[in-house]
Amino acid sequence: MKTLKVLIACEESQAVCKEFRKLGHMAFSCDILPCSGGHPEWHIQGDVISILEQEWDMIIAFPPCTHLAVSGARYFAQKIKDGRQQEGIDFFMKFANCKCQRVAIENPVGIMSTKWRKPNQIIQPFQFGNEAKKTTCLWLKGLPNLKHTKIVSEGKFYISPNGKKMASWSHDPVDKNGKKIGYNTEAIKILRSKTFPGIAKALATQYSEFIKSSLTVQEWEDK
Repeated sequence: MKTLKVLIACEESQAVCKEFRKLGHMAFSCDILPCSGGHPEWHIQGDVISILEQEWDMIIAFPPCTHLAVSGARYFAQKIKDGRQQEGIDFFMKFANCKCQRVAIENPVGIMSTKWRKPNQIIQPFQFGNEAKKTTCLWLKGLPNLKHTKIVSEGKFYISPNGKKMASWSHDPVDKNGKKIGYNTEAIKILRSKTFPGIAKALATQYSEFIKSSLTVQEWEDK
């Protein structure tokens, strides 16, 4: 199989990058933050836009959702007024409009469904073997929808005093040492942005196999 050159944009965790590397591909994570995945030799720290138009066989992008996700809708008026939301839209669309012919853009439910178009697919970690709920949208160019690998339970939930139901992994998280992570900290933002292992593996495995197959997107999805 051809070795693919893959850009994993806006990824500091290297979760997806490492899955592609396991398959022998030349994958690079890129983020303005240093990587936390343990492989700085596979990480490009800096502005991803400066390398976006290089020759890539595939780009998987995780643009920041801070100004785009509906979970922050109560702040939209201010973000529209001061330009932060438009900056987020413009950055997202850099990936949508880049020259690479195989692109996957990941984001939670947000305004891009109306500002641009609806996502090709909406997935959950529990469809890929991880007991957690995190609604994840995928906008695809030249790539097929992911096939679910293992359906498990949705995991535990927290019910707030006002009756709001939230996934426990996101609401009451702990670090690898069992210490609770502060709710409004940079650490919690990074944790919530990480890709679950099952989805990371599916992205690498299925998209690599798709390219190897030489099938069209429709033929692959009809298999």
